[in-house]
Amino acid sequence: MILNQSNLAILYQAFKTSFQLGFDTYEPQYGRIATTVPSTTRTENYGWLGQWPRIREWVGDRQVQNLAMYNYSITNKRFETTVSVPRTDIEDDQYGVYSPMMRELGYAAKVHPDELVFALLAAGFTTPCYDGQNFFDADHPVDGTTVSNVQAGSGNPWFLLDTSRSLKPLIYQLRKAYTFTPLVGEDDPNVFFKDEYVFGADGRGNVGFGFWQMAFGSKAALAKDAFVAARASMTSLRSDQGRPLGIRPSLLVVGPSNEQQALDLIKAERNAAGATNTLFNAVDIHVTPYLP
Repeated sequence: MILNQSNLAILYQAFKTSFQLGFDTYEPQYGRIATTVPSTTRTENYGWLGQWPRIREWVGDRQVQNLAMYNYSITNKRFETTVSVPRTDIEDDQYGVYSPMMRELGYAAKVHPDELVFALLAAGFTTPCYDGQNFFDADHPVDGTTVSNVQAGSGNPWFLLDTSRSLKPLIYQLRKAYTFTPLVGEDDPNVFFKDEYVFGADGRGNVGFGFWQMAFGSKAALAKDAFVAARASMTSLRSDQGRPLGIRPSLLVVGPSNEQQALDLIKAERNAAGATNTLFNAVDIHVTPYLP
């Protein structure tokens, strides 16, 4: 290939098409457990987390609800992935062998939010949320007492979530979607010094926790007693004002190691003894490779 501005523009479009093909091959899963929140600045403040307003009969003047305010914010991070193509390969018309790499670049960009969101879910046992306690913790403060949304154990974790509300248990904060960018100018330092063209994708965003009340984390064996206890704990939750929160567990999230246990527990119409399985289709199941 003759390396002129026109041919380099054609090459960029070809690689960009490959990037988009890879990007379009993956259907993200993070939306099942995380709400996407558009971001317009470096850091977004979620001080309203923890507020559960209630409706009352309007008698007399309005009553302003003095609800707790928390200092919880999510700061966007920069992410990138970059590859290089030797200039000589372009000159010798060998650029076609790099199309699969560009597709992988697009795939990596599309799957990255899943990696972030599910990694944060797994880290919830040791990572604080808006109330200063770990997201999965035995001591969440509620109206002068403490409430637990965790089960102890030594196994691989599983999670019971309520994903029915407008804010799901986790937050994916999007500042800038991934874009594909070339660095192919003949006067670029990488071309002059290293004799290579550079292509990359970059974006900005981050992940964080929503309401801990909508999630329950366990490292106990995934069995009926543990599941029933987790569900009962979630459905009995109340706000600081004492009203039921109406939590409805709807999704069981597991890694590959707990997939069969989840299927036996939720999808089998009868248990091992042949009796009716009272948990049949009680919740949906989501299996993700990004958990143990």
